[in-house]
Amino acid sequence: MSFINSLFAWSILFGVLCSACNRNTPTPQQLIPIPFELTATPTTPFPSLAIANVSIVDVENGTIIPDQTVLILDDLILKIGLAAEVAVPSGIQVISGNGMYLIPGLVDAHVHYFDPDTFGNLMIANGVLFVRDMGLPTESILPLRDSLNRGEILGPEMVATGSILDGYPPLIPSISQGLQTPEEGRAAVQNLAKAGVDMIKVYSLLKKDVFLAILDEASKQGLKVVGHVPDSIYIEDAARSGMASSEHLFGFEKAVGQLLGESLKLYYNGMGADTDYLNRLNEVDSQTLQDFYERIRASGLTVCPTVVVFKAGTQTRAFQSGNFPKSEYISSKVLDIWGSQWSGQSDLEETIWQNWAKMVKGLSQAGVPMMVGTDLLVPGIIPGFSVHDEMEIWQQAGIPPLDILRSATIIPYQFMGVYERTGSITEGKHASILLLRANPLEDIRNTREIEGVFLHGRYFNQQDIQELTKDIQSAVEK
Repeated sequence: MSFINSLFAWSILFGVLCSACNRNTPTPQQLIPIPFELTATPTTPFPSLAIANVSIVDVENGTIIPDQTVLILDDLILKIGLAAEVAVPSGIQVISGNGMYLIPGLVDAHVHYFDPDTFGNLMIANGVLFVRDMGLPTESILPLRDSLNRGEILGPEMVATGSILDGYPPLIPSISQGLQTPEEGRAAVQNLAKAGVDMIKVYSLLKKDVFLAILDEASKQGLKVVGHVPDSIYIEDAARSGMASSEHLFGFEKAVGQLLGESLKLYYNGMGADTDYLNRLNEVDSQTLQDFYERIRASGLTVCPTVVVFKAGTQTRAFQSGNFPKSEYISSKVLDIWGSQWSGQSDLEETIWQNWAKMVKGLSQAGVPMMVGTDLLVPGIIPGFSVHDEMEIWQQAGIPPLDILRSATIIPYQFMGVYERTGSITEGKHASILLLRANPLEDIRNTREIEGVFLHGRYFNQQDIQELTKDIQSAVEK
């Protein structure tokens, strides 16, 4: 279990995040002539580009809407309609959508955005256009969040928790605050709210009374509490008390122990110390397990499982050797972080991630809202690419592509409070969208078939995407 015990205990100081370089707007795709014209008037917004004859994936309803033309004005979707009925002004950039599918930008709901110089390019190249940062120093991550959201540096939009709230002493001192009393917990929430965080991140060492005080104060401040279910409380109690999202498998392993009638101790005994209970998932009576899933759904808890982390943990030796797929995209500063987590670490058992994937399927079937996340910065997690890996794991577990796509788009956009302005292909919303060469409702792996990316009013075609990845390879080689 050394992989679990060292997974999040980052031992080197993060320091101030490097600023990402501004990049030039990509070269526009060659215009495709369309035999329609629209005379613009002072009261008629004039679109900046159009996507013609495309099939729109309605993720909410699970349908395909064919033969659509989408007009985009700067960063907004101006108009959507049948291709035969939407007039496209002459002289604007037009992208052919013949045989293509349009979906909302993907979300990585659990990242530590430590290396914006490489993460931004890889996120965009993989269609990940929104992220939730789950723990970096408040004074560093909030300015970076604001720069990303203003489009000043290349990368996805972001919400951020700022520094993590943990027990004393905290597991990761460089990015956490160690708290010992309920009063300290309330004060920490107040300070984070004043700083402008989007959510409050809690961690494993918190005492129950401190955790409950954090939940209460965060509710007063209008902030969701997300993160690790502390080892001092059962997951159902945490959810009933108002915890909004649970990350990784933490809390669920103890739940399996409970369902098996085991006597559990509610204190920290190492990260994921009770993970072996996942290997006994099949011992739990099916109705008992279903009842548990139903109680989780009723509690309102959202789950971000990050199964890909535990699958990557089965290949620790390969990552340590440097001989692993996509190593050309990992910078030396990220490798240094990985190295700090590898001390005394061995490969994780395959059954851990496989049984967690089974539980994810059960949660999905029970209607528990889930978000796709990767815990970016953990060893073996490749920026952007691992979002697709996580979705593929879910599909292999038996979750339908539509439900997976909802967990990578609508559900996290709604959870993060931004769905009114982005996250679906709707008139008036931001044009953070992907053009795919294949239907993702048939196979979730088709989200890898990216023809183009739209972000902040900029269109990245195939050549632009290739340049983004080449830039990263060049930077890493230096």
